[in-house]
Amino acid sequence: MGAKVSRTDFEWVYTEEPHASRRKIILEKYPQIKQLFGYDPNFKWVVTGMVLLQLITLPFIQYLSWPMLIVVAYCFGGVINHSLMLAIHEIAHNLAFGHARPMANRLFGFFANLPVGVPASISFKKYHLEHHRYQGIETIDTDLPTLIEAKLFNTTFGKFIWLILQPLFYMVRPLVVRPKPPEPLELVNVIIQLFFDACVVQLFGWKAMWYLIIGSLLAMGVHPVAGHFVSEHYMFKKGFETYSYYGALNFITFNVGYHMEHHDFPAVPGSRLPEVKRIAGEFYDDLPQHHSWVSVLYDFVMDPDIGPYARIKRKERGLES
Repeated sequence: MGAKVSRTDFEWVYTEEPHASRRKIILEKYPQIKQLFGYDPNFKWVVTGMVLLQLITLPFIQYLSWPMLIVVAYCFGGVINHSLMLAIHEIAHNLAFGHARPMANRLFGFFANLPVGVPASISFKKYHLEHHRYQGIETIDTDLPTLIEAKLFNTTFGKFIWLILQPLFYMVRPLVVRPKPPEPLELVNVIIQLFFDACVVQLFGWKAMWYLIIGSLLAMGVHPVAGHFVSEHYMFKKGFETYSYYGALNFITFNVGYHMEHHDFPAVPGSRLPEVKRIAGEFYDDLPQHHSWVSVLYDFVMDPDIGPYARIKRKERGLES
């Protein structure tokens, strides 16, 4: 478990991210893909159902022992909360109510955020859209591991710990790499979330509150649905920086596995990404792809060629190399 990774630096490139150019080529050949742009009218009902399901569960949590609470949080509540985090991802792209209704998307993001336990909706949007526009740029893309992470977690056991601590890194990394002043809607997000959390504690007790938070944290770490964090952009094959996964877990994660398609067409809702793949299959079929998020996590830990260093990075334009 102490074996070190073989890489000692990130993969530095001097090319643009690949998605804008591929988008242009695909649209020239298949302009009908533009008809997939927009929002999915069923999305809001699916998200509402998941939020209500979590709320219905809360009165029963007080009767669980702590070991059973952790099991239920890992296997059930955490899966729902992770799915809601991916709903927040969709909402960040205005795919709940469309680009013409930005405030409706923000308000619905507050609602989807509630069972997660910690305010994230607005902050996630603020940084995630830059991840698309400036993919791989070390000083802007906060999805990239920092040099400190890569140096500290460069052994087999270290990578396993890094996976467990992933929720911490996703929360802290933007504050270190690209700190920004809080936006007014972020403060609204915090107030609404704290009020909801206080209501949960008042009505159902602290155990129910810990159930929500523990589930969120566990499902972002060593968990099958968290495999997408690694599968999306870690360089499992040299020179390729985005990967898709076409397995069954897409069903409960709003098709986030169709990640090449998503980066090529972020205006297409997750429910329609398989149609992008069907129409323009020749652009994706021969690219490296994943078939199991569990295997991704296993390979990330055990393969010495993979680790936090296995990311493609770019220097920001205007900076000295």
